[in-house]
Amino acid sequence: MSPQKEMQELPKKYQHQDVEARWAEYWENAKSYRWDASQSRDETFVVDTPPPTVSGSLHVGHVFSYTHTDLIVRYQRMRGKNIMYPMGWDDNGLPTERRVQNKFGITCSPELPYDPAWQPAPDGAERKHPEAISRRNFIEACTLVTSEDEKAFESLWRHLGLSVEWQQQYATIDEHCRATSQRSFLDLIAKGLVYSVESPTMWDVTFQTALAQADIEDRPQPGAYHDVRFGIDGGGSFVISTTRPELIVSVIAVVAHPDDERYQPLFGKSAITPLFHARVPILPSTHADPEKGSGIMMVSTFGDAADVEWWRSSGLPIKQVINRAGRFDPVDFTEEPFVSVAPEKAKAAYDELVGKTVKQVRKRVAELLAEEGSAVDGQGAALVGALKPIEHPVKFYEKGDLPVEFVTTRQWFIRLLDHKQELLAQGEKIQWHPPHMQARYSNWVEGLNYDWCISRQRFFGVPFPVWYPISTAGEVLFDEPIFADPARLPVDPLSEAPPGYQAEQRGEPGGFAGDPDIMDTWATSSLTPQIVSKWGIDEQRHRKLFPMDMRPQSHEIIRTWAFYTIAKAWMHEREIS
Repeated sequence: MSPQKEMQELPKKYQHQDVEARWAEYWENAKSYRWDASQSRDETFVVDTPPPTVSGSLHVGHVFSYTHTDLIVRYQRMRGKNIMYPMGWDDNGLPTERRVQNKFGITCSPELPYDPAWQPAPDGAERKHPEAISRRNFIEACTLVTSEDEKAFESLWRHLGLSVEWQQQYATIDEHCRATSQRSFLDLIAKGLVYSVESPTMWDVTFQTALAQADIEDRPQPGAYHDVRFGIDGGGSFVISTTRPELIVSVIAVVAHPDDERYQPLFGKSAITPLFHARVPILPSTHADPEKGSGIMMVSTFGDAADVEWWRSSGLPIKQVINRAGRFDPVDFTEEPFVSVAPEKAKAAYDELVGKTVKQVRKRVAELLAEEGSAVDGQGAALVGALKPIEHPVKFYEKGDLPVEFVTTRQWFIRLLDHKQELLAQGEKIQWHPPHMQARYSNWVEGLNYDWCISRQRFFGVPFPVWYPISTAGEVLFDEPIFADPARLPVDPLSEAPPGYQAEQRGEPGGFAGDPDIMDTWATSSLTPQIVSKWGIDEQRHRKLFPMDMRPQSHEIIRTWAFYTIAKAWMHEREIS
């Protein structure tokens, strides 16, 4: 019985599963949902469909949200519109890596050679210790899992009867998406909107990767104020109230508000840190709050974003003690920048801290400060009185278990802070539903404190199309990057050689090194309109589909998907509408 006949003669016993299957086949064969490339932009309605993260776990929320979109699409189709309703899969990034690691009991070790015979063991998750495999093997394992997840998602969407244009399917790790993301990067390089720099970066010590501001969330955590006596060079002392005594070893300055009369006589003098006996300047700074703690504060490298901001304009050195694993590195107190006026005492105090975690060091430093004779002058304890317990917001990676630290690393950034007004103006061109969601976008833009860090120290994602020369002395020349030819995209700098070099020159003096990092997953997901429109490949198609008419998304990712998409659209097109 044909679907048309069935509509006229409804069976006495309705078998919905059989009926749904026949209708789905009919719609597919009739090409009911196909986009017609020959029609004009005015006749077309385009949806920037959210590409779901292929987590392998489907729930009613997926059904609920995509059904909403489908209702609007069907209404526009009934009005006679030519519909572009694509579907993509967001399959790169940290969530996928974590899932694959847990599923197969593996970990990625990029230094290992590729094993073409390797296969993931189905019971790998039961291992006591994870199996280390090469980066290429790890990527193959990720691809295996995501392809299975994508089939499950598509099966569900088809079962629901969503009127998706399945011919316009993509995955954010496929060749087309990698090329589009790399093309975006090169275009922003040409426009001076991307830069690479070695600087303090928000760092997740668990996953050991750099983060962007949008990746961070505040969580209430227990803590305590420690009232600690610092010495004054030439005699005397003052008290600093700090929640991070473990960072006394990395103090580069002590600051108080310039109008604070209590400390004005100290400006221009030097403080001596307890335990480590480092001589540091006492300086005025408006970011010191006279009402907070004792009103005078230590600047360490780095305790928080305020320390980073102050350091940038100070001209003072970095005392980096916390490494990428979140543990304390060795320090030589006879060499800059850690020179101590009492190096033996400093060494005795610090040696037992090396290799410990931040939490362990905080506890031990508090104990050392409480010991008799720990004050700079040797008279009494440096710790004054009892600890004062508090609960305060601490910054975490949204998927992390330990607080974020600031670690000095080399990363790629997209310039945002110079363009806040332009990005606010682009947000005003969009019709938000409900309207108050625009305020969330504007508040996020106005509250930006950092440029967008787009590099990640992970494995399953879009690589940067960049190589670096290696000098004859064996030094990697990061300031002389070699960018890929846009005609060659996508490229993998860890398996391909740059123009003018041979593969055997990789890692050799006079040769080259590939950039080992991958892009933030949002650097690709922010390009969903350009991925569908085939920006940079088919200009006629791009103009018929970009900008898109509707963007359905959840409110909590206004700061990520919406913001980054608006930013990329403005940076590439200088317009969003």
